[in-house]
Amino acid sequence: MPLGLAAAIAAGLALPAQGRINGALGMRLGDAFAAALTSFGTGLVLMLVAAAVLPSARSGVREILPAVREGRIPWWYVGAGFLGALFVLAQTTAVGILGIAVFTVAVVTGQTVSGLLVDRVGFAQGRRRPLTGMRVIATVLTLAAVALAVAPKFVVSDAAALLALILLPVLAGFFQSFSSAMNGASALAYRSPLTATLVNFISGTAALAVAWGITIAAGGSGSTLPSAPADAWLYAGGALGVAYIALTAVLVRHLGVLVTGLGVIAGQLLGSLALDALVPVAGSAVALPTVVGTLATLAAMVLATLPWNRAQLRGR
Repeated sequence: MPLGLAAAIAAGLALPAQGRINGALGMRLGDAFAAALTSFGTGLVLMLVAAAVLPSARSGVREILPAVREGRIPWWYVGAGFLGALFVLAQTTAVGILGIAVFTVAVVTGQTVSGLLVDRVGFAQGRRRPLTGMRVIATVLTLAAVALAVAPKFVVSDAAALLALILLPVLAGFFQSFSSAMNGASALAYRSPLTATLVNFISGTAALAVAWGITIAAGGSGSTLPSAPADAWLYAGGALGVAYIALTAVLVRHLGVLVTGLGVIAGQLLGSLALDALVPVAGSAVALPTVVGTLATLAAMVLATLPWNRAQLRGR
């Protein structure tokens, strides 16, 4: 369990970095759909290379059709990438305006609520985990801690104007738990998390390509991608997405969606702190409430992993 939680935190660390990169790309291009497609497309290229080089990935690719045909997973699980595409689109749309801290609290709110729901119903063939008092307390503590952590970032006068924009990352975060559960079930069916990640990137890239094509057909203008060597970092979002999806696809099968989500949340907050402290941008600040909120979130993660009943506490 400790190693699994550490891995979940590591996965979470990738998300603020990905958000900062994709948000910057979206602002640079002035086109959120083009930026999201670029990020997902980069990840797809990486996964296609991995599928060609690694025997386990090639073996997993051969399992895709049998897994769907034999009912090991519902056919619509191959569309889990649509939900990942929504998350990346939220990054390219909102991070440049909201900032990484406000974006994070919106995503975390959605993740925490849906993680509890997904575990309760055993979504995507996962093991049902009871809605215990300990888990409810951990979830409530997480929401309160995250709100505290980002409180210095909020400007009350801007709250009403930002509400509509904040809804997008809230929804993206809510669907992340479902996406992780579907990818976890797919990884088991394909016998390869790499294959589940590849399918995720194929469906997500396809969805974003269609959406981008519609915006162009509706009168949007094409964007010119950055080509200067100094801009190479703007293309790292896809690689971070590959790492996150592959890692969480494995972790949800062992830790459950809620605990994996809490670990990811802790990583997100730690990553946001690190970005604000080490790579500050306009408005970045590391205040005491942010530090306290991060520690409280880590405490919530520990609470969520404690035994659920007296029998477990006695070692039965």
